[in-house]
Amino acid sequence: MSDSVEGRWAEIFTPRYATVTLIVCLGVALLAFNAFLSTISLPTAVREMGGVALISWALTLFLVFAIVGGSGAALLKQRLGARTALVLSAGVFIVGTVIAASAGSMEQVLVGRAVQGLGEGVVSAICFALIPELFPSRLVPKVFGLNAMIWAVAAFGGPAAAGILTELVSWRAAFLVSVPVALIFAAMVVVKVPVHSPGDRQDVSFPGLRLLTIGAAIMLVALAGLAAPLPATALLVAAAALLIGAVWLDGRSRDRLMPRDAFRPISVVGTGLWMVLLINVAGAGSAVYLVLVVQQMWGMGPTAAGAIAAVLAVAWSASAIAVANVRSKETRKLLIRLGPAMIGLGLLLVLIGLQLDQVGVVVAGQLIIGAGFGTCNGYLNLTMMEAASDAERDRTSALMPTTQSAGNAIGAALAGVAANSGGMAVAASAADVKLAIIPVYALGVLMAALALAAAWRMVGMIRPQDANSSFAAG
Repeated sequence: MSDSVEGRWAEIFTPRYATVTLIVCLGVALLAFNAFLSTISLPTAVREMGGVALISWALTLFLVFAIVGGSGAALLKQRLGARTALVLSAGVFIVGTVIAASAGSMEQVLVGRAVQGLGEGVVSAICFALIPELFPSRLVPKVFGLNAMIWAVAAFGGPAAAGILTELVSWRAAFLVSVPVALIFAAMVVVKVPVHSPGDRQDVSFPGLRLLTIGAAIMLVALAGLAAPLPATALLVAAAALLIGAVWLDGRSRDRLMPRDAFRPISVVGTGLWMVLLINVAGAGSAVYLVLVVQQMWGMGPTAAGAIAAVLAVAWSASAIAVANVRSKETRKLLIRLGPAMIGLGLLLVLIGLQLDQVGVVVAGQLIIGAGFGTCNGYLNLTMMEAASDAERDRTSALMPTTQSAGNAIGAALAGVAANSGGMAVAASAADVKLAIIPVYALGVLMAALALAAAWRMVGMIRPQDANSSFAAG
């Protein structure tokens, strides 16, 4: 099927693609909704069981284990096949959900959240890897646009649904609502996803040391977000050393977790992964602190503050849908470069709005940040898929959501260090908060500028044959 034929939105819902579209969407939805779940339901759980000091680790452990699971997903898919790997990882997610929902203590909740994250990390990564297998490239931007819509719905609907279930039933019900979704997902996988893909192998070895190294590095990053500036810096340096070591070990392994040129700025894939990482690092600080800051500075309630934050998700979704029909390769290149520039500009506007006490400027900044992500994200991922060889495509696709999660975790930790160095922890007035938040947004703008540099280099390396691979020909 030629890539020159324009894909239509309706086509991803035709009988040929509708089931796999729903499978990918459900895999993304499990991650999206569970990312927002703990912040709403767990305060009630803490009141019931105690353990308030552990509440922040519910999201941290979910993300750490999701990154570890996502890192090993490509090899798991090769060893077991996509169908078996997805069904097993959905089962792991369900087990983790039941452990958390039946917990008698916060420690048990944390165990459940870790198991949830491990299963969901594999699910989301393999769903990404299936996109170039099951859809022609002309439909891939539509699939990414649909995924952006799911994140927007999760940003609004996730907290609302969790809040309603927590109030009307219990916090345990808010966890258990994911179980039927996961069961439907697994049933559809059994019906539609092929047992094996071309190139799958049964003799893949378990990458225990590399996964342990990656997990330890992300855990150090999470700890850095809770530490004072000096020890936090040491933890981040140690985490960087471990991540570099993991990439080095992987490059010398027969059964690699990552594409051969991962994070090496000598190729479209390597540079593109840096851009994926950096734009998510750039946006994480604002995502962590904006709701808190507007409540402290302007006395807003949780609903109004949350609405300001959710503007970003709506803009992300709308812009992803708006650009999904772009056919010109040159326009796609422009959108990839435009994305990080918009993210940096939006972060700067949010900071200016906070300093001037102008809600409208903050909202405008949020709109631009969200539009920046939506503008570039789909074509960034598509370009890396097209540039990867057939042998590397599974690893490249599966690494994308994992790199996004890693960027969010690293960005949150760096933002914590920046905020603490600015005096956020001891800020006693609105003026103090204004000063303390400056390093957070300055860091975000810097990361966006580095992402723009990566985008510029990546686009400059795109060759005509990258857009004419077997995947692009669809």
